[in-house]
Amino acid sequence: MTILAQTEPALDSRAMVEEAERALADIAKARESVARVIFGQESVVEQTLVAILAGGHALLVGVPGLAKTKLVETLGTVLGLDARRVQFTPDLMPSDIVGTEVMDQDDTGRRSFRFVRGPVFAQLLMADEINRASPRTQSALLQSMQEYHVTVAGERHDLPAPFHVLATQNPLEQEGTYPLPEAQLDRFLCQVDVHYPSIEAERRILMATTGVAEDKAVAVMTADRLREIQTLVRRMPVPESVVDAILSLVRSARPGQGSTEADTHVAWGPGPRASQAMMTCVRARALYEGRLAPSIDDVRALAEPILQHRMALNFAARAEGIGVREVIARLARQAA
Repeated sequence: MTILAQTEPALDSRAMVEEAERALADIAKARESVARVIFGQESVVEQTLVAILAGGHALLVGVPGLAKTKLVETLGTVLGLDARRVQFTPDLMPSDIVGTEVMDQDDTGRRSFRFVRGPVFAQLLMADEINRASPRTQSALLQSMQEYHVTVAGERHDLPAPFHVLATQNPLEQEGTYPLPEAQLDRFLCQVDVHYPSIEAERRILMATTGVAEDKAVAVMTADRLREIQTLVRRMPVPESVVDAILSLVRSARPGQGSTEADTHVAWGPGPRASQAMMTCVRARALYEGRLAPSIDDVRALAEPILQHRMALNFAARAEGIGVREVIARLARQAA
């Protein structure tokens, strides 16, 4: 009697749970494989993987030597992605990123143009020290990040799928750099701050990387499997209370919306793209942690990486020595 009374949505829900359980197992294997190489950066690994599972790009900010490049290389191996790396410099041109046309001549003497693809035609692109490239080159990468294709000589060339950009930035050395414009910062799903490791993690680093042999990450999934999990993330249900918490948090970060904290300390706040990023990332984080639905705790945990590069403080906040992370923490407590 109970079996006959089941509806089609119930069957779909059961199939989705089974699919989610398979995804949980694959994600757990990915975490285990990454942990063989990256020590003591659990929050960094979590936020970066969450951005990829949500189908977006991430900006890794930290001083040199904290394994940012190593993390990207490891993720490319673990997730089975075609990964490439570009070292950004002031003389880097857009054609060095997207590619260029060259003239070929066949045996008959006939000449024609042929498009030579640049390193952006990868599934995982590491843009190392992205703020060292000129705005012209940054804008070429911006189109790739937003439109998932490039245009050369009027011809459209689609990028492979999935396509993710993991960019790094040194927060200390700003001489000779070109700060990313707000429009491009907004294209990054989240900003991941990479801090110094703990003493226990640094001890493991010393023991594991200064010997004859080092542990290597192994592939645990394919690009097609990653796309399936990304589709699953977008199908996950989000409770109304979590949606309300997202809207409350993002809107409270905008001046003129009734938030005393924002009116006092924020010059300009995040737009709707921040709400969209939060909506997909809370689902991905829930799946990453083995849950089938996000909670308000996910909103609190992702408030800083989602919002900090999408808002700016005013002079009053800087004069009082208040940082953007402190403001976001206060807003998160009020909203959640």
